[in-house]
Amino acid sequence: MSDKIEDLEAELCAALCAKVTLKQRPSGDIVIRTPFAFPDGDRFSIYLKRLPSGGFRLSDKGATFMHLSYEHDISKLAEGTRNKVFQQILSEMGIADDEGDLNLEIPATNLATGIFQFGQALTKIHDLTFLNRIQVESTFYEDLSTHLSNIAGYDAITRDFIATGVPNADEYTADFCVAGGKKPVLIWGVPNQTKARLATIVMQHLQKHGFAFRSLVVYADMTIIPRADVSRLTTAANDQIPSLAEREALRTKLHDALQN
Repeated sequence: MSDKIEDLEAELCAALCAKVTLKQRPSGDIVIRTPFAFPDGDRFSIYLKRLPSGGFRLSDKGATFMHLSYEHDISKLAEGTRNKVFQQILSEMGIADDEGDLNLEIPATNLATGIFQFGQALTKIHDLTFLNRIQVESTFYEDLSTHLSNIAGYDAITRDFIATGVPNADEYTADFCVAGGKKPVLIWGVPNQTKARLATIVMQHLQKHGFAFRSLVVYADMTIIPRADVSRLTTAANDQIPSLAEREALRTKLHDALQN
């Protein structure tokens, strides 16, 4: 992988199927601007540094906790259920917490995947400040799974679907896959802005690498998602359901997708 900023930027834009910009600071750190953002619109702070080993270190330099502290008591992340989930996120995503500086070390060949993984981790950590929201979103996915099973049958549904033959497929999963049609129907549940952006990136990655599928997006409530994010999803997806409450629309569009 090239060390030139321009080459790295072009490679990341192509790999992530999204606009990524890089800017080098006098300290030598590279600031990465990605689609990942907090609900208030502020972008995640992600810094890149070359390691002596040849790999890279991604870091937020403590910015995530600082941003959360403006409106939340982040000390709660060290207590009870939140701390248990926080430690689980760090472990599952390979993130180190150096006194508030969240970071991830990756091989040079895995830079794009590492940035995507780091962005997902910061998103999950942010959502811990809204434990009730996490519980509501969990119910949303459970309800969506139930509706899909009622429509297509339990045996036709696969959770956390991984597309075969796609590079880094385990990093670009669909929430559900419904079999039985000419092409698999991949479904993404979208309860918030961050998931809307992730779903767009995943769909574009699968499309870029030639995986044949029909796509369906089901919102918890489309009206709370910013227009720009809905527009990008509309371009990427074959069809959308504005709300999980629209069960007949879900039934009709899923049946149509299985026929095409």
